[in-house]
Amino acid sequence: MTILAWLPIATFAAADQIGFRDVEINQDDARPLHAVIWYPSDEGSPVEVKGENPAFHGVLAIQNARPSRGEHPLLVFSHGYGGSWRNLSWLASALVERGYVVAAPDHPGTTTFNKDAAQAAKLWERPQDLSRVIDALLSDTAITVDPQRIAAIGHSLGGWTVAALAGARFENARIVQDCQAKTRPRACALAMELGLADPQLQHSLVDPRIKAFVSLDLGLARGFSPQSLATIHIPALVIAAGTDIGDMPAQLESGYLAEYLPEASSTYVTISDATHFSFMQLCKPNAVALIEEETPGDGIVCKDGGSRRREEIHRETAYLVTGFLADALTVNP
Repeated sequence: MTILAWLPIATFAAADQIGFRDVEINQDDARPLHAVIWYPSDEGSPVEVKGENPAFHGVLAIQNARPSRGEHPLLVFSHGYGGSWRNLSWLASALVERGYVVAAPDHPGTTTFNKDAAQAAKLWERPQDLSRVIDALLSDTAITVDPQRIAAIGHSLGGWTVAALAGARFENARIVQDCQAKTRPRACALAMELGLADPQLQHSLVDPRIKAFVSLDLGLARGFSPQSLATIHIPALVIAAGTDIGDMPAQLESGYLAEYLPEASSTYVTISDATHFSFMQLCKPNAVALIEEETPGDGIVCKDGGSRRREEIHRETAYLVTGFLADALTVNP
């Protein structure tokens, strides 16, 4: 599979407008989820900004809009450690415009709004969160999704999450040994918080309904066994940030994933001027000062690696992802 092969591929029916819903899933369960759904709509109601805060820009959508008719391919999104559904809202908007339904949960314990240590240490729950979201969407009577066209996209720890969902198997001993040899990468510093020694992480977390996945500068990749990665034959797009400012070198994370995935079904792309945080939403002009005042050092999330604006990096990423998905989720007659 090559990028050039994707260029002629037509995308799915474009959306007139973007609908937006907040949903609560499994509220009677031990792990209730909050999620948002972005979806195509043919409603003409006024739009409003979603996912905005004092530091970051949001995107335009219509709250509780009427969904467009017909079946739509479904994408489930997974945010990074300490992030939220807002982080990839820019990509959700771009994909819904091309006919996709996008669902993005907040992962309990590792989200901005829930940093419960006990939940964070159950890393195996993250892929299962996405499976729960898929269950909810498939039973939704208002928005119709095609069960044969489901893919997963994740950034940072979300990239780990979608790889596990696709069939990557984690090995406790492998990540321990690797972190002893390479103590600097950021992922190793989170070993205790994420419960990387827990044997439950070694169980299969695969969801066979996933037909393709996209990893955006993932972390913890070196805990996956090469043997398990070699058995993943669904299409995979691995995008790496070429500028390392967060102790997550591309060759040790995205490069590792790409090295062991089957060559015939995977594509590896490095965006040279992207940093790990370039895949987050757009920062407002005063964002760095606001973030530094609240959490000193975190203003780095607004830093990119070259002369291009983040908008341009987003456009390139959306172009790559759109072409990949249009090819990967094509259903043969």
